[in-house]
Amino acid sequence: MPTVADLSQGQRGIIKSFSEDMLPVKLMELGCLPGNSIELIQIAPLNDPLYINLSGSHIAIRRSLAQLIELEIVDDSQTL
Repeated sequence: MPTVADLSQGQRGIIKSFSEDMLPVKLMELGCLPGNSIELIQIAPLNDPLYINLSGSHIAIRRSLAQLIELEIVDDSQTL
């Protein structure tokens, strides 16, 4: 299943689940919950951290953490 780390810049997805139960509480408080949308805004020059839009909150997370967040990639080309 794809993760946040697999997104391309500008690509969006819907959070489905987490590959580990230990996700930081602060991230969950910011809206990192199944069913919420997430968008990759930018990748740092050395590929870590990732700058994301998580349900309206812009945050930076480590790539290792992004690999734990499984999602369904949204195809914007099919929406009008």
